[in-house]
Amino acid sequence: MPSVKGMTTQATAPYAPAPALRVIRRLGIDTQYVLVGFPLGIVANVLFMTAFWLGVGTAIIWVGIPILVGTLFMARGFAIFERARIGPVFGYKMQHPYYKKRPEGDLMRRMFVPFTDGQTWLDLLHGMFRFIPSTISFAFVVTWWAGTLGGLTWGLWGWTVPNGPNDQDLPDLLGLNGDYGTRVFFYLAVGIFFLGTLYPVVRGAALLEAYFARGLLSGMNELREQVAEANAAREVAQAQKAAAVSAEATALRRLERDIHDGPQQRLVRLAMDLGRAEQQFATDPEAARATVKEALEQTRETLDELRALSRGIAPPILVDRGLQAALTALAGRCTIPVDLEAPVTERLEPTLESTAYFVVAEALTNVAKHSHANEVQVTVERLAAGLMITVADDGVGGASLAKGHGLAGLDDRVRAAGGVLHVDSPGGAGTRLTAALPI
Repeated sequence: MPSVKGMTTQATAPYAPAPALRVIRRLGIDTQYVLVGFPLGIVANVLFMTAFWLGVGTAIIWVGIPILVGTLFMARGFAIFERARIGPVFGYKMQHPYYKKRPEGDLMRRMFVPFTDGQTWLDLLHGMFRFIPSTISFAFVVTWWAGTLGGLTWGLWGWTVPNGPNDQDLPDLLGLNGDYGTRVFFYLAVGIFFLGTLYPVVRGAALLEAYFARGLLSGMNELREQVAEANAAREVAQAQKAAAVSAEATALRRLERDIHDGPQQRLVRLAMDLGRAEQQFATDPEAARATVKEALEQTRETLDELRALSRGIAPPILVDRGLQAALTALAGRCTIPVDLEAPVTERLEPTLESTAYFVVAEALTNVAKHSHANEVQVTVERLAAGLMITVADDGVGGASLAKGHGLAGLDDRVRAAGGVLHVDSPGGAGTRLTAALPI
């Protein structure tokens, strides 16, 4: 999509209610949750206690087995309804837990599956005993709402309450004998106290009931998910460790091979040339000078190769001036024209900069050796989550991340840093390498 200069767009923020409206909304949600939960708890207790013990008592004559199965399925239905109710209290939708699936086969095997499902028994346990937190929460919510509404409005209806010589209300019991105005002021103060503490009390009462429900109805599922996430994180860590070991081993083998094929061979030849020159000085000084001159040339070439190898490990410019300067120097040394776009001016973590430099260096090396390309484009983009590196050429394609190819070690290096490497290289259509490195 082409960009249009001079035009700005303003994102519309989602509507956020005022704090007072949020408090009122939360009070309404928590209050209705508790008020509805109390009769549900009584009904569930009577229903499940009666059905369960009836089923247990008649199980000896096999009549109780279907009753127990029906009780367990009713408990599952109540649990599904309760998960939908507690979602608004916590502000997120409760996930449906895992239940054992009934196998295909005869009716008896299918009937006994609920007896072996732990979550189904937890649903039944919640149905039997949910009235305990529901009753406690209901008592607090009703008391605080009655104190709030009754205290704040007593001046409007308190005069209708008879107050004869033998009648005593709360102010009288506290020794605050006075006229009607004194009583209005007292009850107004009581109403203000209950109003000021209404939100935390109602919220706490709702959470008491909701946490009891969540612990039984979703606790096992949440624990199972936490274990699965821990296992997944462990597998990722093990994969990164294996990739780091593989990348290090590949880099060491490459470095050993390059030293053996390059500087080591030149140093052996240099020693032989110097030995020959030492013998020639006595008999043929001119030949000795030529041999020494050739040895000096070998020394310069060896130094150049050693500098090139050191750049692949940790180039000084990367350490001193950062990723952008190092990539600029790397692009300038490439034998193929490089179009570099790397507006990364701030310094990053040394490990991230080293990995990014290695990705570009290895990709450009493969392009120069195998792609027969005329041009290569390198883009390094800083995103919120990390770095996005793209190296694209117009060569012959055919690159692969499979073992045995030149990019296998690069894939290990990227995965060791927690990143992802993708190569799109159809035959005859060039290669596009993309690496995403997290910060």
